[in-house]
Amino acid sequence: MLFIKLKFLRAFGIFCFCANIVCALSSREAVYVDDNLGKPLAHTRSKVGLSYDDMLNDDFTFDMDSHDVVVFLHMQKTGGTSFGKHLVHDLDLKRPCTCPISRKRCYCFRPHSNQSWLFSRYTTGWKCGLHADWTELTTCVDEKLDELEDVVKRRYFYITLLREPVARYLSEFRHVQRGATWKGSRHFCNGRLATDKEVPPCYKGEDWEGVKLDDFMNCQSNLAVNRQTRMLSDLELIGCYNKTYMPQAERDKIMLASAKKNLLAMAFFGLTEYQKISQYIFEETFNLRFAIPFEQNNATVSSYTLTTLTSDQSEKIKKLNNLDLELYSFAKKILFERFERLKSRDTDFKGRFKNLGVLNVKQGPTEFDWDKLEDPTDAP
Repeated sequence: MLFIKLKFLRAFGIFCFCANIVCALSSREAVYVDDNLGKPLAHTRSKVGLSYDDMLNDDFTFDMDSHDVVVFLHMQKTGGTSFGKHLVHDLDLKRPCTCPISRKRCYCFRPHSNQSWLFSRYTTGWKCGLHADWTELTTCVDEKLDELEDVVKRRYFYITLLREPVARYLSEFRHVQRGATWKGSRHFCNGRLATDKEVPPCYKGEDWEGVKLDDFMNCQSNLAVNRQTRMLSDLELIGCYNKTYMPQAERDKIMLASAKKNLLAMAFFGLTEYQKISQYIFEETFNLRFAIPFEQNNATVSSYTLTTLTSDQSEKIKKLNNLDLELYSFAKKILFERFERLKSRDTDFKGRFKNLGVLNVKQGPTEFDWDKLEDPTDAP
């Protein structure tokens, strides 16, 4: 194999790029993703916890009674709000989550203790920062749960949703246009917050309400660009938000490789455009059942906005989000591979898939008014 090596004598170690393989080596972990395969090398280490492959072992069970914790990495405008509601309201559990209106969050306790099995916006709140990314969550979750509960050794199961990048980008644009800011986001990496110099604001004043699409696209520090790749990667590998740490091309390669590796290592990921398949994979992976079928809503605000774009605007959005487009293509391939693998193991697949969300016995759902929850753009 012909290797083209490029070395940087940096604090984080040595980075190398190969003809068909993208890899990044650091003192913290090795990143190695072959685009023609679906698994990282066995010797690579991950901070994510138990992976999807780990969970498919015959002797595996998600132990609600022990110290297993689902950690939901919720990226903006990927459908995570709806999925988060499903997790706390629609799972068929021995001890259903309760969502008292006075608290504005839900208690998702284990059957025999008042410890939470779910780390998400609707249960613990934004303890690691508003829409915390992979870098923030993996360095924060254990500490925050230790503060809330007894100090124990936990098994973590990271989950997330991805969305077609152009649609997601346009949805974020429209959300910002209506006044959203996500000012509570910390952008915490390698022990410190990103500075204003590293991530300069795109607007003056309280928000960017009424922004035009061209202005939204022209801001070079707009975090909407390749948001999914950035939020799923280990940012310490690329010097966090310091873009002078290495050339942009190398930064992009490492970030994309890291995002792919971390996505593969997660216990579950779903795609917004494939709600039914994502629901089936989640249920079969965790051996949990939802009491309702997920809805596929293709008529979104972003789909309308897409029809108003000029050809130049459309091409620019794709160019800006080139990493997310490649990541999404990779994720889609893996999703369908997992779906086919689970189908082959399921002797009653046709019946199961047809009746997703239909249970013979279901405890009554907790009455809860979702409109009384805090706005998702609020600070943690």
